[in-house]
Amino acid sequence: MTARRLVVVGAGITGLTAAWEWRRTHPDDEVVVLEAGARTGGKLDRIDLAGRWYDTGPEAVLARVPEAVELVEALGLADQLVPARTTSASIVLPEGRHPLPAGTMQGVPTTADGLDGVLTPAGVARVRAEAELPPLRLAGDVSVGALLRERLGDEVVDRLVEPLLGGVYAGRPDDLSLAATMPALAAQLPGATTLLGAAIAARDAGARSRGDVEGPVFVTVRDGIGSLPQALVEASRADVRLDTAVTALRRVPGGFELDVEGGGTLTADAVVLATPAAPTARLLADVAPDAVEPLRGIPYASMAVVAMAFPDQPVAAGSGLLVPPVTGRMVKGVTVSSSKWPHLSGPAEAPVLRVRSSVGRYGDDAALGRDDEDLTAAVVADVAELLDLERPEPLQTRLVRWADGLPQYLVGHPQRVAAIRSAVEAVPGLAVAGAAYAGVGVPACIRDARRAVAALG
Repeated sequence: MTARRLVVVGAGITGLTAAWEWRRTHPDDEVVVLEAGARTGGKLDRIDLAGRWYDTGPEAVLARVPEAVELVEALGLADQLVPARTTSASIVLPEGRHPLPAGTMQGVPTTADGLDGVLTPAGVARVRAEAELPPLRLAGDVSVGALLRERLGDEVVDRLVEPLLGGVYAGRPDDLSLAATMPALAAQLPGATTLLGAAIAARDAGARSRGDVEGPVFVTVRDGIGSLPQALVEASRADVRLDTAVTALRRVPGGFELDVEGGGTLTADAVVLATPAAPTARLLADVAPDAVEPLRGIPYASMAVVAMAFPDQPVAAGSGLLVPPVTGRMVKGVTVSSSKWPHLSGPAEAPVLRVRSSVGRYGDDAALGRDDEDLTAAVVADVAELLDLERPEPLQTRLVRWADGLPQYLVGHPQRVAAIRSAVEAVPGLAVAGAAYAGVGVPACIRDARRAVAALG
């Protein structure tokens, strides 16, 4: 057969995985990756923090969701996998901090037991009283916040669910789609009469699907998850072209033409668009116009991550702290990396306390308007106070901004994604993939890249 050319637009984890998957299944084809930015990896990035590789993008992947671990192993990096030493997080509340209650699903409780302290007595009573409400009836997608406030009260949303969803999506429960962000729970709702009952069913279904396999919940890569993009570039043997923005995509006999900024046209037999929703909409305007409006219905949240190295000192915060807006604090949470990951505590002769914190939520990014120095100082002060640091002067800091970094799965998101997929799949040789569609985590992006390549054949 004549060798073909695949062009992947976007060199984040999704685009690079698509290039690698195509290479594995089409070893003789040409694979070209076009990236508008100056580096590969997208939101996967790492820095040297006090002598250790340190992720400023995703810093962990779920071990029980196989795609990321399988990818690391397939790239020959299995010996780099590191399980979390602790995942014991606490929630910071106006009354003090409390361990994250056991048995919740993304913050949604399965029982009122064990919620004392995290919720007020009135809040616990509100959860316990759900059984007395009329049977649960749900028609179509709703926001997480709307359903949980109605069935379990405001405190469950504001104190439990918000800090967890805020950490994953940089979004707000009152905006986010239940079906898109909590699909396991949504799947149980039609057959349930109470939300607590649906949460129990979802928890049990998850345990059955995993087979109750023991092992770590989270793992990372010793040299940083940010090391995976370069490994994928090398394994895919792709022609990666940085600083190469695609300005137009056209269907032509036998394939596609792509215009690049500054002049020039590239032909392709197949194309994968692994770009955020807005640029994808622009590129599909002529090729798959029915995908444009649903893509425009996917907004993005901006955020910033501050990585910090402090002199080694005792910290009683487990793997970290979740910080909901009800505290009035700027930061969303703190990850105590030196406690969470054994390789980040440093050698015994020169230990360092490494932590990271994030700022910014959808619809609330005022703090991001500060200049780098001011924002970093404010985050360091917040973190030092939250961790009760005796030596709060950092040895090193690094601020990384993720402008329009996280797609928001608003109410109706599954329907938008279905419309996008339908419009794109009607165009032979074209596929879209990425965090905008079916999950923002690294495993979800890998899974979507594989789906796109499989759809192209």
